[in-house]
Amino acid sequence: MTFNARIPHSARAMAALAALFACGATPAQEIQNTAAYTSPENSVSVGAGVSSGDHKDRTRFGIFNGLRENDANLLLDFNYGSRDANSGRWMTFQGRNIGLDNRELGIDYRNLGDFRLKIDYGEITRHDPRIINTSLQGAGTTTPTVSLLATPGTGQDLNLELKRKALGFEMQKMFGNYQLEVSFKNENKDGARLFGVGLACSATNYPAACSAGATASQTVLLMLPEPVNSAIRQFEAKLNYNGPSLKLTGGYYGNFYTNSNGSINPGIVGGTIGNLNGGTQTWNANLRTYMQGPFALPPDSQAHQFFLSGNYALAPRTKLNFKASYTHATQNEDFGGMGLSGGPAGRSNLGGVLNTTRLQAGISSRPWTKLHLTGDVMYEKKDNKTPVDVYNTHIPYAQSPWTNSAMSPSKFEAKAQAGYHLPYHLELIGGVKYEREDFGRWTQSDIPGGINGLRQKLEIAGYRVELKKTMSETFSGSAAYLSERRQGDSPWLRVFSGFKDAFPASENCAAAGATPAAANGCIFGAGNEYAFTQENMQRDKLRFNANWAPMDRLSFQGVLELGTDKFRGPGLSGLESTGMYNASLDADYQLTENWKLRAFVTANKRSYNMQRTGDYEVAMTDTSTTFGFGVTGTPAGNFRLGADLLAMRDTLDYGLKGQNAAARTAFAASGYDGLPNVKFTLLRLNLYGDYTINKASSVRLDFIHHRTFFDEWTWEGRNGFPFLYSDNTTLSAKTTQSVNFLGARYVHKFQ
Repeated sequence: MTFNARIPHSARAMAALAALFACGATPAQEIQNTAAYTSPENSVSVGAGVSSGDHKDRTRFGIFNGLRENDANLLLDFNYGSRDANSGRWMTFQGRNIGLDNRELGIDYRNLGDFRLKIDYGEITRHDPRIINTSLQGAGTTTPTVSLLATPGTGQDLNLELKRKALGFEMQKMFGNYQLEVSFKNENKDGARLFGVGLACSATNYPAACSAGATASQTVLLMLPEPVNSAIRQFEAKLNYNGPSLKLTGGYYGNFYTNSNGSINPGIVGGTIGNLNGGTQTWNANLRTYMQGPFALPPDSQAHQFFLSGNYALAPRTKLNFKASYTHATQNEDFGGMGLSGGPAGRSNLGGVLNTTRLQAGISSRPWTKLHLTGDVMYEKKDNKTPVDVYNTHIPYAQSPWTNSAMSPSKFEAKAQAGYHLPYHLELIGGVKYEREDFGRWTQSDIPGGINGLRQKLEIAGYRVELKKTMSETFSGSAAYLSERRQGDSPWLRVFSGFKDAFPASENCAAAGATPAAANGCIFGAGNEYAFTQENMQRDKLRFNANWAPMDRLSFQGVLELGTDKFRGPGLSGLESTGMYNASLDADYQLTENWKLRAFVTANKRSYNMQRTGDYEVAMTDTSTTFGFGVTGTPAGNFRLGADLLAMRDTLDYGLKGQNAAARTAFAASGYDGLPNVKFTLLRLNLYGDYTINKASSVRLDFIHHRTFFDEWTWEGRNGFPFLYSDNTTLSAKTTQSVNFLGARYVHKFQ
């Protein structure tokens, strides 16, 4: 039985693009008729859009917007609404992006103050932004076949996509002071996404899995797309009570995940495999057997939550709020049904059970006009009842077997805040917080993942001070300072070298049965590793924001944030500090009655300083700058014109260097003096115009120029050489991509 671990891939800039398009960057999405929610207006919008280049030119432009695969696309939207003001009945039927693969349909019927029924259907397809060239057969199935591609780049191109289809239902019914709400959502996901498996074969750690000789240290990494055929079903039912002093909400929420694919079972043909240094080598026989799986995919799971929340008015100016919930989550899909074997004796499934209890209570009071007080406490307890068993017998690891973890963490939070109105429209706000986290007793037969020490309990204490200029004819703003300190509330636990046990730091750290060593010597070594999330931390942050309107037609909004985190642990290796700043400035100017200008600029920086004692230092910085400008106007009664320009530049500098002379010499000898920067730039120009033919008809034109530059060495390799999997599969994307989109549509409005 093999349990997988996803291979992470660099996609930070891709995430930014995904957010851009998910928020509605296509022309069809930019012309939403929000007026339909206040005064229904029937309309049909139909047209066509044409994109330049081919699908390789549009891998970043078309991640989510439905414009990647086809050069020409149908643009179709509609909105139909009817309203009876006398009875309060209201119905809308809407469709967006009907001709694209991110289409949406919705029906909403309501009788105001009595009943509502809403049904939604939506599709969205995520196209992987990289082109895969491979000889892999059956990609995206549970039985792919791996063979060595003789020459990288000579295989077939593979485009991965993941389609989601969601159907939602919502019903509301009023009964006097009570309201019943029932909702259901079903989302199916089909397709394939980037995935891989591998093993660094070592005759020391995996003696039985690695045969002796030239292949004893063979490393293999295979690209095996994850076949996706799963469904998430969510059901919620709640009853609301709205009384004069008491408001309550209670109900049930269920989440059900099912996966039709239980495992990947690859086949391997041919007797050779690619060598990371070029050329080929003979397959390690035992490793080849291991790499033919099966490899587990996400199993079925479900969760059931019962909750009660509400607020109560103790007095006209004092309110209590509270929430209690209990969640029972299970994961018990049968190993055999997933196509897995070799599990612990007598165990057919994980038997995973996690019960979570969460309690929260708060108070808000304004004892007099100038003073506002708030407070909140929360307690959460997770009770892990999953049986502990050995799951690594499938890998003949030289050290002792390890098990799953069954830790049961708990957390307590308390917050209090006071705000007082001072003269001159100033408000002073002060707040304190306290958190205590207990991770539970460490499962001593588990592996902590290559670190030397753990803590069971942590405390966080902090405070915040803020001064606000709340009211002014031309200016308002605030300045705030936040400070937090985290420290351990328990001794460090030493993780045994065999990953078998843990001892308090006050105890001897020698291996079992060995001659005692100096107390604490093996846990507080300078080169030892510790989780930075458990080390002592000091956080300081400043935040300023301001709104200034020097004249009626001109306004500015600005934000500035500065912050640092400093970490201190028993060793010198690991993350030492982080820093950040965010600065933004927005401006709006009403040039004339018919023309409006807007602009913004943002600058962001994140820094990370870390080291590995005796090896290397990292001073990584991620710097991003974004500029935007827009103009809208009506040069004539029948014309409306607009333009938006967005420019972005993001640079990730690793700042990697050798820590000492020996390390710097080794770096130089390898030809990799540090790591190259990752650079991403985006230029997007959107021009659009509307012409009103008559009261019922209009036409609209959209032109988009979208240009990106992405130099990502993690997949593109270095000096022009792409990333190679062991079968010579490559991943690539055009570094510079330029797309022009032209869309035209006719809009007809009717009663």
